[in-house]
Amino acid sequence: MALTISSPAFSDNDMIPIRYTCEGEDISPPLIFGGVPRGTASLVLIVDDPDAPDPAAPKMIWTHWLVYNMNPDTPGLDEGIMQLPPPAQAGRNDFGRTRYGGPCPPIGNHRYMFRLYALDTMLPDLNTPDRGTLLRAMEGHILGKAVLIGRYRKQR
Repeated sequence: MALTISSPAFSDNDMIPIRYTCEGEDISPPLIFGGVPRGTASLVLIVDDPDAPDPAAPKMIWTHWLVYNMNPDTPGLDEGIMQLPPPAQAGRNDFGRTRYGGPCPPIGNHRYMFRLYALDTMLPDLNTPDRGTLLRAMEGHILGKAVLIGRYRKQR
């Protein structure tokens, strides 16, 4: 069985409900993890937008959430989670925060990639890493990867 990530709030490639965006409550959606490979020592979640700032002419990947060193037995993350389950640690997103930052695209219909990684190691304390630092620390340790894609276009 392959590593999986899903959400009861939206299906793969569907619209993310407004509640999980800057136009709503800006809370994290519930996530469910499955199929963790044998030998996994930790899980990493990276949520990003590869369509920033404009899907017609993307210039950067905007990071919305970084969570690393999750226990491989973690079944998922609850909606609106504020306290990560130990020993999980948070990185710093492009909003400058260590918690989830919901979709808030300036223009167009963006894709939001909820990427789950299974690693063969626990990472050292990376002191609230950014996306690049976390990805470099993960190199050579990835046992599996799963992606859930959500979409969002501002309503107002």
